[in-house]
Amino acid sequence: MTGFPVKPTKKLILKTQKEDLKTVNLINNHGSELQVLNYGAAVLSFKIKDKAGNKINVVVSPRAEEFITSVYKEHNKCFGASVGRYAGRIANGEFQLDNTTYKLSETNNVHLHGGESGFQYKIWKVEEQEAAPNPSVKLSYFSKDGEEYYPGNLQVEVKYTLTENDELLIEYSAKTDKKTVINLTNHTYFNLNGSGSISDHFLKIAAEKILEVDKNLLPTGNLTKLKKHPKNFIEGKLIGNRSLDDTYVLKSDKDEVAARLFAPLTGIKMEVKTNQKGLVAYAPENLPEDLTYHTEIAKEYPSLCLEAQNFPDAPNFRNFPEAVLKPGEQYYNWISYKFSVSGQ
Repeated sequence: MTGFPVKPTKKLILKTQKEDLKTVNLINNHGSELQVLNYGAAVLSFKIKDKAGNKINVVVSPRAEEFITSVYKEHNKCFGASVGRYAGRIANGEFQLDNTTYKLSETNNVHLHGGESGFQYKIWKVEEQEAAPNPSVKLSYFSKDGEEYYPGNLQVEVKYTLTENDELLIEYSAKTDKKTVINLTNHTYFNLNGSGSISDHFLKIAAEKILEVDKNLLPTGNLTKLKKHPKNFIEGKLIGNRSLDDTYVLKSDKDEVAARLFAPLTGIKMEVKTNQKGLVAYAPENLPEDLTYHTEIAKEYPSLCLEAQNFPDAPNFRNFPEAVLKPGEQYYNWISYKFSVSGQ
């Protein structure tokens, strides 16, 4: 389980220069540390003590300078990023609003994560920062009417708060001047061992249904019961060598823990709560080898994303949660990742 070798320097994406990158460090009063990058408003690292008292980084991410390379964009892995305008997939790259069809970019009949240059590839403005206790940072991005062919000028904000009890609270809000569709989420890759694989992690998801998808991972509109499904994690079980890229239909109680992730090796547990209806569990079999990472990662099953959001392709299904934002309304999505340690 060794890290990948350092690769030669890649060609920079021309519209973004290295000097435009900014990182913000949030440190609470007992030393847990969150690092946020303004490119993509991304979580770059999160360091916490394990059961042995060693501080480890539980976030899998390339180094900051990698984000502005052409190779990073080609892979489209959205490391730690704030994804939008619509996270997930939209079938055929189109949807309708008030009898108008909006045609988005698509590859193989799929529009993914906001298009060719979604929010994860934008420099966000650092608006304000608060020190401990409960340090926080707020970032904003203005998406113009027609950007990636979406309607409406959209003002977006994200606030990251690191509480004194090691909770990472992420709050997305947005307003529009024209009816549009929206689905924002955070795409952080976690590994509670701090290195290697997540195959020894235990996962529990409070969901009794999962979205049925086709060969392109597009929803069919059907919700499948998880009772006898191989990806049923409602009782909690070992992840093992299992690839995941699935949307779980969460129970309606937003105060309930939506998911739990536990690593026996370090004793670190992460609990996820949200106000969203869906939780995407994404455990890729591998990650790109031509990027330089903060941590040593395994070549197989190195990380897990737990993305709280609306359902993929919701604008095209009446039985899915509403994905339309109107003028005068405010979009609001909160996601909480609370960390604790057992065995100390």
